[in-house]
Amino acid sequence: MAPTYAPVRDAPERATASGDRFALDRALLDSLADLALDGAKRGGARYADIRLGETLQEYAQAEDDRLEHFDERMSRGFGLRVLLDGSWGFYGARRLDPASIREGVQRALDNARAMRVIQPRAIELEQLPAHEAEWIMPMGVDPLSVSSREKSDLLLSICATARDNGADFCSASLSIAREERLFANSLGARIRQTRTRVHPSFTATAVDRAADRMASRESLVPARGAGWEYVTSARLLEEAATAGREARAKLTAKPVTAGDYDLVIDPTNLWLTIHETVGHSTELDRVLGWEANFAGTSFIKPAMLGNLRFGSELMTIVADRSQPGALATIGYDDDGAPAASAEFNIVEKGVLKNFQMALGQAHHIGLSASNGCAYADDPTSFPIQRMPNISLAPNPEKCTLDDLVTGVENGVYVVGAGSWSIDQQRDNFQFGGQLFYEIKNGRLGEMLRDVAYQGRTIPFWNSLDGLGDASTYHLDGTFTCGKAEPVQVAPVSHGSPPARFRNVRVLNTSPGA
Repeated sequence: MAPTYAPVRDAPERATASGDRFALDRALLDSLADLALDGAKRGGARYADIRLGETLQEYAQAEDDRLEHFDERMSRGFGLRVLLDGSWGFYGARRLDPASIREGVQRALDNARAMRVIQPRAIELEQLPAHEAEWIMPMGVDPLSVSSREKSDLLLSICATARDNGADFCSASLSIAREERLFANSLGARIRQTRTRVHPSFTATAVDRAADRMASRESLVPARGAGWEYVTSARLLEEAATAGREARAKLTAKPVTAGDYDLVIDPTNLWLTIHETVGHSTELDRVLGWEANFAGTSFIKPAMLGNLRFGSELMTIVADRSQPGALATIGYDDDGAPAASAEFNIVEKGVLKNFQMALGQAHHIGLSASNGCAYADDPTSFPIQRMPNISLAPNPEKCTLDDLVTGVENGVYVVGAGSWSIDQQRDNFQFGGQLFYEIKNGRLGEMLRDVAYQGRTIPFWNSLDGLGDASTYHLDGTFTCGKAEPVQVAPVSHGSPPARFRNVRVLNTSPGA
């Protein structure tokens, strides 16, 4: 599917889905928001905002012929943020009642006063429009309304199909989450949003007991912002059969010979490389050194904006919150900024053009406005800078996967995300995958195993010399990108076409290599 970046409009037509309303009483949420914002204003806050709502989660897992887990969880509460004398104060609680809100106001104000002692520079906010809107993610069938029996039967069928086709073991899982939020701020904004995401997945494993070796093939079906219709249309049983055969074939595949190769990387693998090398390295909080404890900072410095040759001219990295089915698609971010704010190029024809920013960050690098990149993984969490959808734009010229392969004399075709490792500056990296195929004299050859590719971010992206067109574009992503202390997890999608990179170091990952 080709990428689309149409902005989300205020108060769109409501979707027809069984989850098409807040589970919580709207009048109650409105009254609690008013109570909090009025209290913060009386306490001297120059600005305040609050997020109220709940997150519903469901996780099911089957292993071979057994259902191992079926968990349902609900998290409900509020998070109040105040700006007092240039310092943020925050308080969150898993309660929704007037007494808790009043306590939250005092705690948030007290926390802001405590922060003034160590605040090196006053927080400055840009001019914020006040939106009154409702955004509900379009979908067909609410996956949380589907019976546990239907879900369990699907997972067990996936496992059985993989085992019938060459796998010795199979584990299948299904993750579902629905967020319902009310955002309100002291400027008059009031935004209701509901979004749902699903991720069916499995791992098929084959064993060669004589050689004391095993090989696995994970599902290539990505997580999506979608309803149950996405799960039923994903052809999971067909893929499980293919995965069983491919896991078995990996046992006897030819070990790769370490060396420098041209790589053709499938979107199902390249999305993770985009995420780790581009997505995280261009988050402004990392660039400023604020995010360091959990996953490091960045090799990029503010002065590189507009000057850094990040990659070849084929490289344009686009941020958005509007791709249909993408995990970070939403009407407004958790600062109340509309999706249109998050429509920008991070890298344009190889040159670094923008950082991802949340509210109160832009002035640190001399800019006047952030760009819609805030998210809190729970109503009780402080909103931090998180990725919108971040994608590699396709080639405007016609280019197929076959065209990319034809241009390679000695290379490897990489499919599916696997192991990954990257340093604390988002520079040196190593990525594995699910499937690997030899490329010789412009043709795909036999399957390889024990492959990982290694490099540094800037040389790697500057070696990009071939890119698929819009017909080859594919959207992938993750439910659980971790960041911050205490850790928050965020859903994010990354789309790309297949891409060709020259002279990349390939390792043989076998312990005996």
